Amino acid sequence: MTETSERVIEHDRLFKELISTFFWEFLELFFPDLIPYIDQSSITFLPQEVFIDVTSGNRREVDLLAKVRFREQESFFLIHTETQSYTQADFPRRMFHYFARLDEKYALPVYPIALFSFDTPQRLEPNDYQVEFPDRKVLEFSYAAIQLNRLNWRDFLRQQNPVAAALMAKMRIEPQDRPQVKAECLRLLVTLRLDPARNQLISGFIDSYLRLNSSEKVVFTEELNRLGLIQEERFMEIVTSWMEQGIERGIEQGIEQGIEQGIEQGLQREITFVLRLLNRRLGTINPQIQEQIRSLPIELVEELGEALLDFETESDLLNWWAENCA
Repeated sequence: MTETSERVIEHDRLFKELISTFFWEFLELFFPDLIPYIDQSSITFLPQEVFIDVTSGNRREVDLLAKVRFREQESFFLIHTETQSYTQADFPRRMFHYFARLDEKYALPVYPIALFSFDTPQRLEPNDYQVEFPDRKVLEFSYAAIQLNRLNWRDFLRQQNPVAAALMAKMRIEPQDRPQVKAECLRLLVTLRLDPARNQLISGFIDSYLRLNSSEKVVFTEELNRLGLIQEERFMEIVTSWMEQGIERGIEQGIEQGIEQGIEQGLQREITFVLRLLNRRLGTINPQIQEQIRSLPIELVEELGEALLDFETESDLLNWWAENCA
């Protein structure tokens, strides 16, 4: 696997994890008109759909597929969310193919969403696919599109929404604003008062896309002071990897010193986070299995963190363990 492929896989994992964990908040932020029609308690994520492109032979996977019920009705529909980390000329056609195959399999209405997360180009991406002849329009298919690099992060500063706190890191940001954006993301996290696992998910997402250099970290610390965050009790409660690598100790002793001393603690936090996600998805898992997970090397912890998104029962976890750790 190439380094580029690994980056794409990690990118897809981060976005899938964020949206699946905060799916309702994702809809509230970008599709408020859809909210009144959905029974929130009915949201169910379906297994990842895999399609084979008969023309190219490529294996295609639907990123996220949710089944939801219309409020006060017994009828359902699907919300298909596709995250796209690079520009692709035939993407609209691919979205139509997904739509057609989901319609064929489930016989339910499909609400398609594309989330464009690449940095460049910043031109407006198409959000429709058409087949037209001189005498008639055979097909006109459209999908909802969110293009992060065309959104201004300042427009989301006052949104009390965890998805906004995370995705600001991938919006249109001028280079000189990077430290301020990261500080504002933390400010928003402080006000949201999420549980530690969800705080860590968002913090890890932000840190993946807003890694600051030495000079930016100095400005970042100044922004934290300006916002009064260093004195906040909640500030210390949500310190995660990007804090451990420079803020908690860096405020007083220098950023580089904080990086070395935070590595081991960061590993333990990642293992704890994976265990929390497993318990949340499968119910309380066997304590013996939890101890075995704590002894895994970081590479397998990361693989487990990606694989668990597809687990439905503890048997899935045991099968993964047999294949990867036996």
